[in-house]
Amino acid sequence: MINAQDFRNAIISGANNIFKHQNHVNELNIFPVPDGDTGTNMCLTIIGVVENIEKLSKSASVSEIADAVSYASLRSSRGNSGVILSLLLKGFAKHLKNRSEIVANDFVTSLEIGVNNAYKAVSKPTEGTMLTVARVASEKGRGAVEKGNNFVTVMEEVCKGAREALADTPNLLPVLKKAGVVDAGGKGLCLILEGMFSYFRDGVIVSRDINSLSFADDDKFKKETQKFDDDIRFTYCTEFIVSKFVNCDFNPEILRKNLQKIGDCVIVMHDDEVIKTHVHSNNPDKVLSYALAYGKLINVKIDNLEEQNKQIINKSRDNNENNTQEEIKPEKDLGMLAIATGKGIIELFKSLGCDEVLEGGQTLNPSAEQIANAAKRVPAKTVFVFPNNKNILMAAEQAKKLVKNRKLVIIPSRFIPQGIAAAIAFCESYSEEDNFKEMNEAMSKIKTCVITYAARDAEFGGFKIKKGDSLALLDGKLVLVSKNHFESVKKVLTKFASNNCESIDIYYSSDLAYIAEILPSEIKIDSSIDLNFVFGGQMPGEILISLNFS
Repeated sequence: MINAQDFRNAIISGANNIFKHQNHVNELNIFPVPDGDTGTNMCLTIIGVVENIEKLSKSASVSEIADAVSYASLRSSRGNSGVILSLLLKGFAKHLKNRSEIVANDFVTSLEIGVNNAYKAVSKPTEGTMLTVARVASEKGRGAVEKGNNFVTVMEEVCKGAREALADTPNLLPVLKKAGVVDAGGKGLCLILEGMFSYFRDGVIVSRDINSLSFADDDKFKKETQKFDDDIRFTYCTEFIVSKFVNCDFNPEILRKNLQKIGDCVIVMHDDEVIKTHVHSNNPDKVLSYALAYGKLINVKIDNLEEQNKQIINKSRDNNENNTQEEIKPEKDLGMLAIATGKGIIELFKSLGCDEVLEGGQTLNPSAEQIANAAKRVPAKTVFVFPNNKNILMAAEQAKKLVKNRKLVIIPSRFIPQGIAAAIAFCESYSEEDNFKEMNEAMSKIKTCVITYAARDAEFGGFKIKKGDSLALLDGKLVLVSKNHFESVKKVLTKFASNNCESIDIYYSSDLAYIAEILPSEIKIDSSIDLNFVFGGQMPGEILISLNFS
């Protein structure tokens, strides 16, 4: 049997445990693209819970703490893993009403309610995921309760069940086995349960690290949570053009090999007059020294990738400040809210009539509360929401529960080009139903290709991938691997721009602007296809290709 203070401390202990290991959870990414953010999403979700329960008085009851857990987890949930975690936590609020203490049966019953909530919320539950880990953990706990075991023994069985289920996830999902990893969300849940069990068993809250900070210290804590840039191996992105060659016999492959020794994401493109070069390294001086041996350098640009990443994260944090803005009274029937990142893409959504654009996307998933508050700033009775990312869809659905005086209609856009097509299809004079139909029809005519760099060596989808390779994903499926983005774009346009393709829009990040300069003269596509290059300003190293079919 545990009291309210024990319950509170156990939650903090569980949160600390996943906080310590969030990068490890992020790295359990079955796909070799830089989108491993499961640990971050679960961590930020439960951090919101801890911040809320620490505001309660020391005399708060079990029921009050459970309500605070449910309230905060819904609002701070982000990403599919964070939303599922919030639904699991919601089970405590539902079962622990008017309780002053918790017995083993209460804990297991709460977990069972949460598991039921989570399975119902996922449209197509998949075994071998976080859902399986939660379900097996609750089943193990139920078996221990029926044997009359005490609280600590029951919790030990809960954790044992979670670990066993986690170890089995690769057997249930072949893609995990091939990648040699377990399910990331399941691992995160194990960490939280083990952190809680550690407190129940020893009475000691798991510390985050040697230099652990108090959750109550908001400023220092937020600085700590912003340090999610451990996957940035090299600090500087260096770009330049070599012209007026000193050595007429220069072989660009020699420059490429030299740069690969000191960095990654190396791109060396050339013709008879210039060499366009891009590289990530810790020594831009060495990069430029190598290049100077071959000719004069022009258009030299050096960016600090760590600072760029911090700016992106800070923009996400700024969305929290927007949460304090007053709600806008609806003045029209229909409005639009898009979730996107990148200066050019955001401006495009605004030009298409979106009333609000909430910054967020891959690895920067906004919380349900951020989405809800952005919707409240749309001056319309009905707000169409474009998540534009599959990992934001569930949070957008949860946001509907947080908005009272207007209706949120989620348009299931999984990619930015789909959201753009939906926004173009919007007509203010149409009804909600007709707009919903038109938007979904417009999205069905779009194929999206995302081109990004491989974050690690891997074998996936029949491809052998090296870190730094260029990957092309068509509607989320890996379709080709190349040595650089230029080749990937050429291959995508040649292979997938079929006869019924009416237009192609290519959205590029600032570090890949040269693609728009060089590509038009290098590719051959049907002259009837309208080819457009658009500055998107999305995260460095990413290109979005929108193939628009009739």
